[in-house]
Amino acid sequence: MPEGHTLRKLADDLTAAFAGRTVRVTSPQGRFAADAEQVDGSRLLGADSAGKHLFVELESERWIHVHLGLIGQFDVHEHASEVPQPVGAVRLRLVSVDDDPRGTSYADLRGAIVCDLIGATRRGQVLGKLGPDPLRHDADPDLAWRRISRSHRPIGDLLMDQAVLAGVGNVYRAEVLFRHRIHPLRPGTTLRVGQWRAMWDDLVELMAEGVRTGRIDTVRPEHTPEAMGRDPRKDDHGGEVYVYRRTSMPCLVCGSVIKTGELVGRNIFWCPRCQPKFRSRAVRSGSTSGT
Repeated sequence: MPEGHTLRKLADDLTAAFAGRTVRVTSPQGRFAADAEQVDGSRLLGADSAGKHLFVELESERWIHVHLGLIGQFDVHEHASEVPQPVGAVRLRLVSVDDDPRGTSYADLRGAIVCDLIGATRRGQVLGKLGPDPLRHDADPDLAWRRISRSHRPIGDLLMDQAVLAGVGNVYRAEVLFRHRIHPLRPGTTLRVGQWRAMWDDLVELMAEGVRTGRIDTVRPEHTPEAMGRDPRKDDHGGEVYVYRRTSMPCLVCGSVIKTGELVGRNIFWCPRCQPKFRSRAVRSGSTSGT
């Protein structure tokens, strides 16, 4: 499933292509036809994202709410000499219809699990269920901390809960935990606020870089292929990472074998030496006194 940086870049691309322009809104596939008819010929004001949700804003306080799910794609084309016939099951098509220096733009949405026309109330409800998004300037990391610090659930589970933290998926989850030497099964209640703040600041920087480059890179300069004299990573997800999908491979930092497991139906990845299992002081002191 696309992570938050993908949705943020998509929102930026849609805004660049369509903001302030009159658009044809159609549903070649037919599943969005009734809603498309209501806003066809409207002015598109811009697009925004929150976590893994996308909101395309139209005049009169109407938004097209999109969640890509696992296989959704929203392809944006600018400066088109012509608009081709739709190919495949296109749920939503946007086409600019005005004279503009940007030329003709069009965008096709396929495979999304959500594509609905909503108003301000429903948009507020969707946003109200989400935790803070590291890519949003209005995000409050303390809101996520309050939920994490009170929960006995593993931090690896909490980071993927969109009601706790919006936009983080399996790659960023695995990588930020490695970068801060935290085992994915460590209970949220055992974290210190300084650890959380450091992870939040790291996510802000890493995810913003993902928006700029269109890929997830999390290794520090000293661990790049060039610095280490190793081959670049080959994976459908792209990017240079420490532990994600590197099961049984050597850790780039310590050389230990990367481990994998399952947590709430999703794979987790960690280095057993760089991210040792957490043991509370009470357990350690109890073990010591009994020896």
